[in-house]
Amino acid sequence: MGRILFVFTSTAQTLTGAQAGWYLPEAVYPYYVLSPHHDIDFAAPKGPNPPMDESSRELFQDDECVRFLNDEIVKNKLDNAFKLSEVSAQDYDAIFHIGGYGPVLDLASDSAGIKLVSDFYRAGKVTSAVCHGSAALVNATDASGKPIVQGKAVTGFSNAEKEQVSQAKETPFLLEDKIKSLGGLYEKAPELWGAKVVVSGNLITGQNPASARGVGEAILQALPRTQ
Repeated sequence: MGRILFVFTSTAQTLTGAQAGWYLPEAVYPYYVLSPHHDIDFAAPKGPNPPMDESSRELFQDDECVRFLNDEIVKNKLDNAFKLSEVSAQDYDAIFHIGGYGPVLDLASDSAGIKLVSDFYRAGKVTSAVCHGSAALVNATDASGKPIVQGKAVTGFSNAEKEQVSQAKETPFLLEDKIKSLGGLYEKAPELWGAKVVVSGNLITGQNPASARGVGEAILQALPRTQ
């Protein structure tokens, strides 16, 4: 049984003061894919009780999401989430970044988080994200100092999806544009909101909420598994 670090945003508001936080299904679906087979710890830039985007609670009320919100083990992990500065890549087999608008505002620029992602990637460990969680990857570098997304097939929340929900001004950059500017080979589903998971070596990314379960399955596939 391996160990996986789930990374949440600590940012509750966007640039305009709208709600940010982490997005419920993007934590839920990978968690329940992976938790039967691996130990999972939670972390965030500021540590305990990372804020959730309450709109995601309203939009996603399926059995798994309800279960997650009432899961005493999950509650304890959120209450006791580590600060990113307190954790080491040496202690884990994989890192996974949950989306929500918050990651673009903190994980993209958090020095401890950037070092952590770089350390995971350089060690050849699974380095993963879904939706806006891919913002956590954009400033990480490989052993030669190049962006880890450079020359790699990568995905994350698309410009078109951002525009459809009229949220382009909520974050300091558009993820699709940022990935392309760094030399990443951005990929997306043929239709808006369609599931898209991209595996590029030890880099695993998902485009949007519909891709969350697939990212969890890709991480599971990439790690040695015990029943």
